[in-house]
Amino acid sequence: MKKIIIEGVTESGRKFRPSDWAERMSGSLSTFGSDHRIHYSPLLHPTTINGIKCIIIDPKLKEAAPETYSYIMSWAANNELKISEMDEDMPSVG
Repeated sequence: MKKIIIEGVTESGRKFRPSDWAERMSGSLSTFGSDHRIHYSPLLHPTTINGIKCIIIDPKLKEAAPETYSYIMSWAANNELKISEMDEDMPSVG
């Protein structure tokens, strides 16, 4: 299954601000563990790909949390962020 990637760069090539946008967006489904650290959901988590902050969305999020999925996709479109797909077995950090 392909994952959805929202990149922290606009269609015109500008870097998206604020710089912690990916962590903020992913925080909506995160929890704090007994180790007192943030644990991001496997359905929505931040990463860096080729030096660009991104979020990776598992398509299962659309069924598990449809309002969250819809909000994120609309937010990305309204901010003209690049949206693409990647194969699940591709490395996500670079």
